[in-house]
Amino acid sequence: MDEDFKKAAEFHGHICPGLAMGYRVAKYVKEHYPRAMDEELVCIAENKSCSVDAVQSLLGCTAGKGNLIIEDNGKQVFTFYSRDANRALRIYFKGNVFGGMDALRQKMASGPLTETEENEMKSLRARVIEDILNGKDEDLLSVTDADIPTPEKARIYPSLICQECGERFMEIMGRTAKGKVLCKDCFEKMVC
Repeated sequence: MDEDFKKAAEFHGHICPGLAMGYRVAKYVKEHYPRAMDEELVCIAENKSCSVDAVQSLLGCTAGKGNLIIEDNGKQVFTFYSRDANRALRIYFKGNVFGGMDALRQKMASGPLTETEENEMKSLRARVIEDILNGKDEDLLSVTDADIPTPEKARIYPSLICQECGERFMEIMGRTAKGKVLCKDCFEKMVC
């Protein structure tokens, strides 16, 4: 296991097939673009799965910096936009690595597995992770150039104080009701 994968696993909390998928995507991107120190690299992730944590850990695309955008379509697809290169890559994780796990994954979603099934699942997970980590890029990833508009940079807005709860909130998220400037939570409580 290389250092980058260890760091991603530490960030994520455990090793799983989803993390391995994100790691392979991030590893590919890292060969083409440097890690984002600020917003030089933007990731538009079409999922909110474990794979996104590998992208955050390895590439520095994070929600806090505003260079990680989640558009959850339930797909293992990532579009990376390099501000420095003015270029975007769309990467689809096409590898059909879950083959033998699907039946057990469905069963696990609806209830507990038997001890035998749990052992089989552990074995299958280990094999899937190994296949992802050691597979060839061309077998796992579909990489194409993407023509997308330049993603907007993160903006910093002034804070306001909610006239109901007294907590500070970002001005752009404010609402007005009954003559008061409110945070979103208080607005929803007042209107509903």
